[in-house]
Amino acid sequence: MMRSRTAEWFETKIKYEKTMEDGLTKKVTEQYVVDALSFTEAERRIIEEMTNYISGAFDVADIKKATYKEIFFSDAEMADRWYKAKLQFITIDEKTEKEKRSNVYYLVQAGTLPSAVKNIEEAMKGSIVDYAIASIAETQIMDVYEYKSATQNDEAEKPEYEQETEV
Repeated sequence: MMRSRTAEWFETKIKYEKTMEDGLTKKVTEQYVVDALSFTEAERRIIEEMTNYISGAFDVADIKKATYKEIFFSDAEMADRWYKAKLQFITIDEKTEKEKRSNVYYLVQAGTLPSAVKNIEEAMKGSIVDYAIASIAETQIMDVYEYKSATQNDEAEKPEYEQETEV
């Protein structure tokens, strides 16, 4: 199942010493995307998220606004990669009757390039505007962190149903 979300996205880079499979430590830089209202909030959010996964010191090496109009998430188990897709929306100029193409970028979660194409097509099937997929490329993004309000977090922790107890 695909779901999409429009928001203000920031690409961040985190530098830290990672313990590799062979037991050696190596200085790495990993890229993550966060939903935030400002650069300051993006930095706070990525520090908050990374603290859960990285034991030890790390640095936020870079933060920049992402160019994605939307991010298409996938619930598929094998969807462990992120692809940047460039779509061209095709319109006809009424005065000149010439075709005009506008580039729009999306981030798509998928397991393979063909499944990324499929996910884009699924997400765009309700669109009334003609489009063409101009390019799709795998990114180095490790994960995407959406904003969740306190009420969303509380709802996530509630059980789906509660068992009744006898008195």
